[in-house]
This record gives sequence, structure tokens and C-alpha cells, in this order.
Amino acid sequence: MLPQIAIFVGSVLLLVLFSGGWELPLVGENADEAGSAILRVAYLPAYAAGFGLIALDPRNSLRAAVRQPFLFALMGIVCLSVLWSIAPDVTTRRAFAVTCTTLCGVALAGRFRWRALAEVMAATFAVLIIASYVVCIAVPRIGVMTELFPGAWRGLWREKNGLGGMMAFGFCILSAAALLNPVRAKLWWGFAVLAIGLVLMSTSKTSLVSLMLGVAALGFVLIARRGPAAGAAATWTAVTGVVLLVAFLVLASDVFFAILGKDATLTGRTKIWSAAMVEIQERPWLGYGYHAVWGDKSGWGPFAWISKNAGFQAQHAHNSWLEQWLGMGLFGLAAWGLFYIQTMALALLAVFRDRGALLAFPFLVVYSLVALTESIAVAYNDFRWVLFVALAAKLAFPDREMER
Repeated sequence: MLPQIAIFVGSVLLLVLFSGGWELPLVGENADEAGSAILRVAYLPAYAAGFGLIALDPRNSLRAAVRQPFLFALMGIVCLSVLWSIAPDVTTRRAFAVTCTTLCGVALAGRFRWRALAEVMAATFAVLIIASYVVCIAVPRIGVMTELFPGAWRGLWREKNGLGGMMAFGFCILSAAALLNPVRAKLWWGFAVLAIGLVLMSTSKTSLVSLMLGVAALGFVLIARRGPAAGAAATWTAVTGVVLLVAFLVLASDVFFAILGKDATLTGRTKIWSAAMVEIQERPWLGYGYHAVWGDKSGWGPFAWISKNAGFQAQHAHNSWLEQWLGMGLFGLAAWGLFYIQTMALALLAVFRDRGALLAFPFLVVYSLVALTESIAVAYNDFRWVLFVALAAKLAFPDREMER
């Protein structure tokens, strides 16, 4: 019993480290060179915990990994991109980091069954929720924004969208934990309500849309699992809803932007996308090397041209698909696309076959939306990428395969 508790606690600590919720209180909003060094070193314990999980059960970790061949291909291209990177040293460091980050997700999938995996993730969000309420109420100079959006809660992150977006994911995870573990359902539902409260206090409308989408996806899974007839009805309703939503976005985009409080450029994102596409055309097949663009401060590389054409400096492409194309070319983009398609196909099948869909499907739906405006795929030291990989590997290696 004690070893199992230790493994559970260690896994939660692993995810808490990847959440980045400790960065703002530790090094402040603008980390100097010393602060950046602390951030790089601070993730090493998370890597060690992931490797420790693999060492405890290497066979299942390997079985979980090999069932996602496109993930292997994707990480292979990440590492090979060092050979053509415009900044080989930067790509080498970040390729190592993203490989370790990815292996931590695989380790979680190989170690836990759906119910336990949901509770590991839920316990992580519970820690983050409690800490966020504490800093927002007791230490508002850290938890509440004062300049750009005065009064908006940001919790443990640098701006309100960080808190709101994280809690939208948290609601999906906590709700699944409640449904998969009825004995502790009241506990996890309580934290799910607290997560909603943080989304509202962040005043992030984008996060509110993500939350609503997560609720709809969870409802779809619950209805679809009631029987064949309910599943067919839910599927047709979902397809119709998606078609109507796309039509609304195309025909009344100005109304949609007004509801979100955004302009037509999505706060400058479309300018970044256009500028990035110009640079992509220069090296469409191989790209510039994994995450090499954003570390290039030479003043004449692609980062300088993207900044010039966009009119400001961005930290990433603000689109997970463009990010892969820019860094690893069409080969990297194809590998990511195939990995994503395989994962979503497995999630759709799980809706009708496996209760694990209660955990995976809502998260993946929200992830798909966020990935359109943020670079969260194949991201080193990123909480959301760890969760995505863990769920993707778990969908390919479900409980019935572990039991074999």
C-alpha cells in the first residue's frame, strides 16, 4: 500500500512541476538570466520522476509507446532537426527537454489504469486550484492583475488566460475523476465547481468558451454511452452542432468576435500567422529546426522578419500546426497530424467502447480548440502536452491490454 501511495504522490508532484504554477511566485513576471537558469533546472526532478515510473514498469511503458508509432516518428524528426537547425545548440537543448516531457506522459499511461490516471490528474488540479485561490485572496499582488486587466484573477500564472485556460482543462479532468470514481465523486465535483469559479474570476472569455465546449463534450460521452440509439442520436446532434458552428463562424464572424471581445486579428494572432507563412515558404520541407526560430536573436533570421511583418515580437507561432511546419517542415507537420488523427480516432472509438473516454474525449476536444490559437503541441516542459501524450498513449494501451 505504501509504495502505491508513494507512486501516486510522486506522479502528482511530476505534473505539478510541469504545470508551471510555481514559476510566477518563484521568479516573478520577467525572469532574468538567473531566473531562467532556475527554470531550466527545476524541471529535472520531473524528468527523474518520469524515468522512475518507467523503471518501475518498463514493459508496460514500452507497450504503451509502440502503439503510437506516429509519436515515435514525430520525436525522431524533432531530434533529427538538429542537423538542419539554424540554431543547433537551442534545438539540441529543447529537443532533449521535449523528449523527456513526452516520456513522462508515456510513463503515466503505462503505469495507471483509467480510474487511477484520472485521480492523479485530478489531484494535481486540486493542488493548483487551492494554491490559486490562496494567492488571489491572500496575496493579490501575485494572483490578481493590476495593469492590463485590473482586477482579473491570474492565480499562479502570468496572465488571466493562463489561469482560465488551465481551469477549463481542470474542469474536464475533475468531472471525469468524479464519474470514474464514485466513492470520491463529491470531492472531485467540489473541485470542479471551484475550477469553474476560477474561470469566471479570470474574466477570460476564450477560456469560458473552452469550458462550455468541455461540458458539451462530456455530455456527448455520457449520452452516447447510454446505448446504440442514444449514441446515434448524440453523434448526429454533435455533427449538426459542429456544422452550424462552422457556418456561424464563416457567415457571422464579426458577431463571434464581438461576443469574445476580440478583434478580427484575434489579438494580433493572424498577423503572426501571415508572417510565419512567409518564412515557411523559404524552407517548407524541413523548416528551421525544432523551436530554433524563437531563440534566434541575431537580428536577421526568421524571427526578425516575423517580428517586422507582424509588427511586434511573439514568443511562438500561436498555432500548434504552424509551429510544427515552421520548426520541422512538412515532415514534422505530417507526423504531428497523423499522431493527432490517430489519437482522435481512438478517442471517438472509446466513446462507445471504453469508460476512459470520459477522461480523454472532453480534454482532447478542448485541446483541439486551444491548439488553433496557442502552440501547445510538441511543447517542451508543457503541462498540456504531458496530459495529451498520456491520454493518447492510454487510448492506444487501454486497461484491457494492461490486464493481458
